[in-house]
Amino acid sequence: MALSNLDRELLRDCLSKAPDAWENFTDRFLGLVIHIINHTAIAKNVNLPEELRDDLVADVFLSWIDRDSAILRRFRGQSSLATYLAVVSRRVVLRRISQLRLPQSHLSIEGLQLDPAARETNRYTRDEIEELEASIEKLSQNEAQAVRMFHLEGKSYSEIGSHFGMSENSVGPFLSRAREKIRRSV
Repeated sequence: MALSNLDRELLRDCLSKAPDAWENFTDRFLGLVIHIINHTAIAKNVNLPEELRDDLVADVFLSWIDRDSAILRRFRGQSSLATYLAVVSRRVVLRRISQLRLPQSHLSIEGLQLDPAARETNRYTRDEIEELEASIEKLSQNEAQAVRMFHLEGKSYSEIGSHFGMSENSVGPFLSRAREKIRRSV
């Protein structure tokens, strides 16, 4: 879908710092940002309290105008503005969610519960480690190694991507497919 005249004008006004431009811009895309946050939280099995959702909305909007609106200036019109902002927003939300320590959030692979704070500090109990190892037996060698690297060794997507020779953006889907295989095999 091509850039609509409304979006073109909103973007132009926002970049030129016209009066009320930012308010109009955020009003136009607030629903999109909230949808991205909710969808990403569901996809990552994260329970977000309302105040954290509000913080994520603010983080996304701030990312758009950070460094003199660098993200908005990078838009080249090769997609709709909404599509571009959705991709950028999802990356911001994923990055922020991965940095959080939410007590009520967890990764669930069927009965397997892994505390994200434990992953970050590498402090799983022996039972949790044994349960994870047993659950990944049916995965390919690379999938099992990626799951171990992320959950047991606390490696980042960037480190895992470097190890396997894949882009950082490919690691999340790779891990998701591995988790799905675990869910199906249980």
